[in-house]
Amino acid sequence: MITQGLTYEQHDVGARYETHGRTVGDADISSFVNLCGFTEPLFMDMEFVARESVFKGRPAPGAFTFCLSEGLIIQTGLIHGTGMSYLGSEVRIVAPVLAGDTIRVAVIITDKRETKKPDRGIVTYRHEVTNQRDELVLEATVRRMIRRARHPA
Repeated sequence: MITQGLTYEQHDVGARYETHGRTVGDADISSFVNLCGFTEPLFMDMEFVARESVFKGRPAPGAFTFCLSEGLIIQTGLIHGTGMSYLGSEVRIVAPVLAGDTIRVAVIITDKRETKKPDRGIVTYRHEVTNQRDELVLEATVRRMIRRARHPA
């Protein structure tokens, strides 16, 4: 775990970081579904899932998978104290995450650019979320504003 996040200057394009794994529990899915109002039978009614869906277990909403992946990245310390703002993302759900699956995230720095303000830069990351079988379940391109270590003259 990194105790101080990487500054803009320390973000090297092509660098890759890996998170720890996180097993998605049935209670985790229930909490997210109830907190966020995802009250679809697909996420709440296992009889419906068995009878009507293509899934072989209780699926987690794709939004929950993305949130978990962001949390795993935060836990690495990669942007601890240096992340200034989440600027947006493009997310693609590739495969379902079911209760009992374990996910982890590979973070690859794909681009960075300076801004008009000397205390920050914009970094673009690719997130590859995989399950315990190393199958890709979610991929995202994420942009963040990152603090600079020094102000250019």
